[in-house]
Amino acid sequence: MKRLIIFAGLLMVMGIGITGCYKDVVLPVAGADPNAPPKQYSFKTDIAPLLNTDCAKSSCHVAGAQKPDLETAVSFNSLVNGGYVNTLFPNQSILYQMITGNMEEHIPLASDRQKVYDWIRTGALNN
Repeated sequence: MKRLIIFAGLLMVMGIGITGCYKDVVLPVAGADPNAPPKQYSFKTDIAPLLNTDCAKSSCHVAGAQKPDLETAVSFNSLVNGGYVNTLFPNQSILYQMITGNMEEHIPLASDRQKVYDWIRTGALNN
């Protein structure tokens, strides 16, 4: 009888242990289709704040550190005049290649990367 109680107790503990363990499945956030027609984004209100918040951190893309300088006041000139934006072949833009490659972790949302890509695709205007 004592064995039966111990066995039942062990089964109950194992059952609780097995049902109490589960693994969260985190699905990636679906990004927009990069080949869809581009949306219009303003550099001043959409792109510059994104780059300033995610990239122009101390010792990163600021004056005297990594190029390009992405501080709000000079980011447009640094990108466009510095050769980081290619409006003829947007997917070959250095900016786009960096935010979808080595620097993707700093702009983790696919929707934010799509904003930058669409801004380049629509002519990279200073608006």
